[in-house]
Amino acid sequence: MSDQIRCAHILVEKESLAKEIEEKLKKGESFSKLAEQYSIDGSRRRGGDLGFFRKGVMVKEFENAAFALEKGKVSGIVKTQFGYHIIKRLE
Repeated sequence: MSDQIRCAHILVEKESLAKEIEEKLKKGESFSKLAEQYSIDGSRRRGGDLGFFRKGVMVKEFENAAFALEKGKVSGIVKTQFGYHIIKRLE
């Protein structure tokens, strides 16, 4: 098992919007298109792709959720100091 993973995320300021996006994902909408449309950080231009990172780089709540995901899976809503994330494990 590698000590690095690759994830994408959608980051929004309001929990209500995160819940809306979560519903769209459950209906099969594209994670990357939703990231481009809604995410408030720079990764939005890459469909939310954060690239590879190791443990200790991201804030704890984000890291715990990301490393717990299986490849291809999407997290529930994860609250951090930056807002509300929905995380997808890419690799």
